[in-house]
Amino acid sequence: MDRTAQLTTPALDREIAYDPPPLSTTGPGSLHVRAARVLTDNWTGTSTVPSRSLYPHQWSWDSAFIAIGLRHLSPLRAQTELETLLAAQWADGRIPHIVFNPSVPLDAYFPSPDFWRSSTAGRAAGAPRTVQTSGIVQPPVHALAAWLVHLADPGLSRARGFLAAVYPRLAAWHRYLLHRRDLGGGGLASVVHPWEQGMDNSPCWDAPLARVAPAPARSFRRADLDHGAAEDRPTDLDYGRYVRLATDYRDAEYADRTSEFAVEDPAFNALLIASEHALARIARELGATGTARHARAQRLTAALVDRLWDPEKEIFLCRDLRGGGLLPERSVSGLVPLLLPELPREVATALVRTLSGPHFGTGTRLVPSYDLLGEAFDPHRYWRGPAWFNTGWLLERGLREHGERERADALREAVVRTADASGFAEYVDPYTGEACGATGFSWTAALALDLHHQRPAPHGEPHGEPHSARQNLDKS
Repeated sequence: MDRTAQLTTPALDREIAYDPPPLSTTGPGSLHVRAARVLTDNWTGTSTVPSRSLYPHQWSWDSAFIAIGLRHLSPLRAQTELETLLAAQWADGRIPHIVFNPSVPLDAYFPSPDFWRSSTAGRAAGAPRTVQTSGIVQPPVHALAAWLVHLADPGLSRARGFLAAVYPRLAAWHRYLLHRRDLGGGGLASVVHPWEQGMDNSPCWDAPLARVAPAPARSFRRADLDHGAAEDRPTDLDYGRYVRLATDYRDAEYADRTSEFAVEDPAFNALLIASEHALARIARELGATGTARHARAQRLTAALVDRLWDPEKEIFLCRDLRGGGLLPERSVSGLVPLLLPELPREVATALVRTLSGPHFGTGTRLVPSYDLLGEAFDPHRYWRGPAWFNTGWLLERGLREHGERERADALREAVVRTADASGFAEYVDPYTGEACGATGFSWTAALALDLHHQRPAPHGEPHGEPHSARQNLDKS
């Protein structure tokens, strides 16, 4: 039996916490098998690369999303995915955005380990000595992923001590963000580089980046252009600014208050809040009350609304801490807070209107990454308009969280169908579904797999907690 067959054959000889996929959905022509093949092909033995060609290392938020899909194939592998990432955590709590595979040639990806110099430049911040990493971070979706992975097989999770092992690391990660990265003093975490927010090339960064002098073109080589069309990727000017920011951050020994780029982003903070809710549930599973974490999530939700909500535009905006004030660009980041359970009703209702209206919902198959009516909109260029599957997955959860079942069902179907039809593309044209970037992309396959098999929770139950898992948890 080959590796994909081993992963896709339902494990009927033991009790599991979610319904095994019906045999009719796991045949050789099924989405289940095609998605599993992508995840099998991209597995390295301890983690999953986003793409063998374009992204040959382990990426932080990619691994969190990948684990969410892997739980339907192998809960053990899903746990291992997160454990491998967390093993590279720095002593100050940060989870680096890349964990480098030493067997990959240095010229296969830039910035490479010799650029970041984590073991030397990051020594004061507690970078690990045994593995090379980058020095910046990515959105904190990890605790949410850990909780969902636990629910896939609570028996295995408890037997291995999975939550007990990852909880202290996740708690340290949140402390780092809430204390070291509260650069605006308002309680929210800030990003100090566009790569940290994950939506690297968003027009939201144009104004803050305009203040940054680019690194000389001769000082770096863009490996991404070896695998993607130049018209779909960031411009050389923007890339030079990314390199400059990363260089300055490295040379300052990764001290967080030195960056000339500091932005409070709604999606980054929404994922932090969602993960605080998840940490509260993990704490309860481990025998604590989780009350303090739930209260913290409530405070962060209030701060998010207070600092980043624009009632006239009916969307959350980014706050530029160095330039002062909210940035006017509408992006999908401003819709992601819809996933928060304690968002004020009027805010959630307005977000649904924006999601369905002319800026994001008119004539599209999937939700674009940027305002359809914005001057910078481009349906193919990286994060400046294309639709991404991780944001589609987050918005599906948000719609369902706030009772928008029909819209959630429609988005769920569109994400799964488009992911499969595009060959599990990195991103797609939001109008046509045309594949852009890499194909065989891991988080696309993982999240399509999750939506394909995850039963929608009845209204009032936390989305993503199957009935059997909740009953099992309630008895513990």
